[in-house]
Amino acid sequence: MSPEASAALCRPGDRLRRRRAVNRSLELAAWLAAAAGVAILGVLVWSVASRGAGALSLDFFTKGQVPFAPPGVAQGLANAFAGTLVLVGLATAMALPCGILIAVYVHEFAPRLLQRAVGLTLDVLNGVPAIVIGFFVFGLVVVAHGQSALAGAFALAVLVLPLVSRSTIEVLGLVPGSLREAALALGAPRWRATLGIVLPQTVGGILTGTTLAVARAAGETAPLLFTSSLVANTVGWNPAHALQSVPVAIFELSESPDPADHARAWAAALVLLGFILLASLGARWLAARSRRHLGRAGR
Repeated sequence: MSPEASAALCRPGDRLRRRRAVNRSLELAAWLAAAAGVAILGVLVWSVASRGAGALSLDFFTKGQVPFAPPGVAQGLANAFAGTLVLVGLATAMALPCGILIAVYVHEFAPRLLQRAVGLTLDVLNGVPAIVIGFFVFGLVVVAHGQSALAGAFALAVLVLPLVSRSTIEVLGLVPGSLREAALALGAPRWRATLGIVLPQTVGGILTGTTLAVARAAGETAPLLFTSSLVANTVGWNPAHALQSVPVAIFELSESPDPADHARAWAAALVLLGFILLASLGARWLAARSRRHLGRAGR
């Protein structure tokens, strides 16, 4: 082959140059989009921290709200933090077992037609606005029995349930089929193989989905306005009574004309944002740990 023909073969054509240009432009666009997302998060965190960090103190976490307090009286949101713990804890206790049971039945035992129907139902439920769920629980529970932390937790559980079920279904799909086949080949019944072999492989993924769902529930305001907003200013733990929560407290303090209330609202937002960031980091760590565990199990 002559040197001229070899050089012609090695020279990239117009199509190859066009593909390279498109590839580089798309890479640049992806980097710009990622940088924009990180920049927005950074501006959000800096804005909340700059306005709320000054109001953080020991009194903020240990003292309750004092209505119509004179200047200089120490106030905090201890009642809101205690109420959020009760609400989120009860919602998780309601939604987690039901979500896991739904996912196990749908993925492991249900016929394909039922799998599609339940999957569509979970997707639709996950897309329902939170305020609609709050209004539904208001008509179902609050009208007859009044506001309470139980009603608020039930509304949050309805929000958490599809997230837990969907994430569990996805994790169950990652478990190698060879594990199920090996258990069945050894004579184990289907339920025993699912309970003793499949589910232990998905603990990390289930915890990941639960962590993200809890982080979402902790920041919801609309359902609690209908179900648990007529609250006392003292710290309470009784779920039969309406309890204050951090999102509702932020909403109420932001409407106050007092600048000190605005500062406490920003501080509460900073605490809530920090909890969500920590929950997201914990979820990523659990997801990576689950993937490594499933990878070792599939070998």
